[in-house]
Amino acid sequence: MTEQFVHQPGHAERFVRETFPQRYKSGALTRDRYSSPDFAAREFDRVFARTWLVVGRTGEIPESGDYFTHEIGRESVLVVRQDDGSIRAFHNVCQHRGNRLVHQTEGSQPSFTCDYHSWRWGIDGMLQWVQDEGDFSQGSPCGRLRLAELRCEVLKSFIFVNMDSHAVTLREYLGPVWDQWQVYPIEQMVRVQALTVSMPCNWKGLVDNFSEVYHFATVHRPFLDYLEDDFRDIDCDVFDEGHTRLRMKAALPSLRHLESGKPPIGPQLADELERWGLDPADFAGKPRETRLALQEAKRRLGPGRGHAHYAAMTDSQLTDSHHYVIFPNFAIGMLADGALFHRLRPHADDPNRSYYDVHYYAFGHDAFSSISTASGSGEAPQDVPVEYVEFGERSLGVLLDGDVNTMKGQQLGWRSRGYRGGELSDQEFRLAFFHHMLDRYMAGELPMGR
Repeated sequence: MTEQFVHQPGHAERFVRETFPQRYKSGALTRDRYSSPDFAAREFDRVFARTWLVVGRTGEIPESGDYFTHEIGRESVLVVRQDDGSIRAFHNVCQHRGNRLVHQTEGSQPSFTCDYHSWRWGIDGMLQWVQDEGDFSQGSPCGRLRLAELRCEVLKSFIFVNMDSHAVTLREYLGPVWDQWQVYPIEQMVRVQALTVSMPCNWKGLVDNFSEVYHFATVHRPFLDYLEDDFRDIDCDVFDEGHTRLRMKAALPSLRHLESGKPPIGPQLADELERWGLDPADFAGKPRETRLALQEAKRRLGPGRGHAHYAAMTDSQLTDSHHYVIFPNFAIGMLADGALFHRLRPHADDPNRSYYDVHYYAFGHDAFSSISTASGSGEAPQDVPVEYVEFGERSLGVLLDGDVNTMKGQQLGWRSRGYRGGELSDQEFRLAFFHHMLDRYMAGELPMGR
């Protein structure tokens, strides 16, 4: 039986209007959810094992037999391109005696052979060959045993898996997000930077961070000349399915920046204006008009520069950051010509540690002209490989350094008996909604039928 969500129409709206002020404004973000091994174990079984998780992109495995493995908590997932072009996902464990089947992170081969007793499995998950096949009095396991398979579906080149065989479809799970992403040329984007960082914090710390902009004026002050952080001028959506979207106006100086007395148009914005044939000097005395001017210029010049997808985009999508948090552990900032991908993965044993996968995707050479990556460039002819680093080992770029550098102190605070569960501002309701959904899964309210 396929699960059904218990959201009544308007559940998310009722949360903002009623549940948030009544239950989540004060004391709700208890320290156990960030530091307790017991909480983390239950969280994996009740949340990660029952939700759709992004594991990679179709371009990583273009040919039959191509594969990659994805580690999430104590599980390893083997994702394989099939002979018919489809993609399947399996638990990365041999069904003989439980040995890890594939130890490499990626590769290409026609089958998978266990390095313990040489059992060979096809890329479709079927057992093909065993040693001493005649020694099984119950009958040969070949052609009978299969690898444990996960649900696997694709949206715009992103591969999602679900450990729950009764889960709703990916489209049902994503709700309105599915349609909202159709205008972005995600399939054509190239991964220009990819880092996996071993973090000294619980995975939810960065999800919390990416669910609010209250920290922006403190942590990301250098970007206030290009992005609006005023909560009164930011649009937020919470969706019944558990996901959220924030639209942050870009390509204009923030109100906070204008009040600082600094030059209204900084170098990032000036570069963007010149790139689209506009003179920064023309906006003297009217710096907040740059966003609309850039929207008009992109609308007019974009198709001739190879940006045909602009025609289907709203004016806001041409300039602004549309930042999504997909429950439970995936956040992505959608730009007109790029995407900033954040995936947070729990550690297998320690709730005080996690893994942060951060990828920059670009369509065209200027997708990240205004927001530098750690490598300082937004150009690459093909997907770059993933680089694995320890926290503090290298910069993640000016933007993200501010986010990750606060996490060590956050985790230390969450472990203190002096922390009393937080006190949230009104604008932090997206963060509270994430924890509300987490609580519903932890309580067994979602998914239905469990």
